Amino acid sequence: MTLPNGSPAPDFTLTDQHGQDVTLSEVGRDKAVLLVFYPYAFSGVCTGELTGLRDRLGDFETAASTVLTLSCDPIYAQRAMADRDGIFFPMLSDFWPHGAVASSYGVFDQRTGSATRSSFVIDREGVVRWSVHHPLGRARDLDEHARQLAALV
Repeated sequence: MTLPNGSPAPDFTLTDQHGQDVTLSEVGRDKAVLLVFYPYAFSGVCTGELTGLRDRLGDFETAASTVLTLSCDPIYAQRAMADRDGIFFPMLSDFWPHGAVASSYGVFDQRTGSATRSSFVIDREGVVRWSVHHPLGRARDLDEHARQLAALV
C-alpha cells in the first residue's frame, strides 16, 4: 500500500550518482521536495522523464523547492546515465538494502525488483502533500508535477 497524502514522509539517506550521501530531512529542511521514483535507468520512458526534468529544472529546482530522483539501480548505472544525459540533480540509488526506501513509501514492486513510477511532493515539515502513481509504460505529466510543487511554495 502506498504512503497516503498527509503522512509523514519516511526519512532516508541514500547515495547519489557522485557517491555523495543525500538525506531527505536535510534537503527538505528549507524546501519542498519533489521525490520521483523511477523503475529503471536507461529505459525509454524513464530516460524521457529524467531528461524532461533536466530540461525543465527551473520549474522544480527553485529557492523554495528541489527535486530528488530515486531508483533501485546501482550507483554505477545512475552515474553512467547522468553522465550520458547531462543530469546534475541527485539520482539516488536504493540498491542496498534493495528497495528499502521504495518499500517504506509503498512503491517497491517485489515482482520486478524495482520502484514503481511514483512521485511524492513533500512539504518543509516532511509531510506528503501530493502523490501520483503511473503504470510502468506511461510517463508522468510534468506540468501537473510542477503545479503541485508550486502550490506548496
